[in-house]
Amino acid sequence: MYIDGFVDYLEFEKRYSNHTISSYKNDLMQFLAFLELQYETSEVHKANHLQVRSWIVHMVQNDISNKSINRKISTLKSFYKYHIKKGIIQLDPMQKIVSPKVSKRLPSYVREERIDALLSKENFPEDFHGLRDLLILEIFYQTGIRRSELISIKDRDFDLSSGTLKVLGKGNKERLIPIQKTLFNLIKQYKEERNDHFESNQYETLLVTDKGVKLYPKYVYNKVTSYLALITTNDKKSPHILRHSFATHLANRGAELNAIKSLLGHSSLAATQVYTHNTIEKLKSTYRSAHPKA
Repeated sequence: MYIDGFVDYLEFEKRYSNHTISSYKNDLMQFLAFLELQYETSEVHKANHLQVRSWIVHMVQNDISNKSINRKISTLKSFYKYHIKKGIIQLDPMQKIVSPKVSKRLPSYVREERIDALLSKENFPEDFHGLRDLLILEIFYQTGIRRSELISIKDRDFDLSSGTLKVLGKGNKERLIPIQKTLFNLIKQYKEERNDHFESNQYETLLVTDKGVKLYPKYVYNKVTSYLALITTNDKKSPHILRHSFATHLANRGAELNAIKSLLGHSSLAATQVYTHNTIEKLKSTYRSAHPKA
């Protein structure tokens, strides 16, 4: 009951995405299962800080990463904050909880020349399937949007007169991203192929599967991974790598951090600052290879 009420709050009041809501619910159900097994109670809203700490210790002992643990702690903080606001509980068990430290890792990205090789039209047949796959990769790299954002793009979200793409991001926040005319031309070509390929000209979204229906996360992941495997040996080949590449290449070419923040749809500058580290690493590499005393 208490978990369901919180989930409804996330969906109808906070208007979080289905993916985010699912993550919150999974975290809470895992904590509930732990309470039932270790403490023989299902009253998750009445848990104390000692029970929360024991769950954290349990996760550490089972080799759950600090990053994942911190996400689950964040879920519990939101859960208990909600119930305090509703007057259901008075004491917040999370006040005495300290999140484990997470070592910062530089985001993986693909070098510019590799991206150029990937997006060469020779790699894609000039039919619906080839144009669709090329467009997926081009939109990711030219805009830096998230996978969930790409899946939801509609035909009308592209505005040729203003040269922008309207994106609905996290928390249902809209942002406008400037795009190049070459991308508009590719979209136009793709839409012609799409409309010729399928009998219906009514589509929920711009990008569709081979069956003409809206893309889904695993479909996009598999497509991007298969193409990235052609040009990089990076262990990570997810769509997010193209987002990292977009931001890193902008930073390397001198783009202001605030501009990159706005393009990515980050809520705080701290999330964007990680890309400056890649720029510093590039400068170090240049120095080591060019300076006579290096």
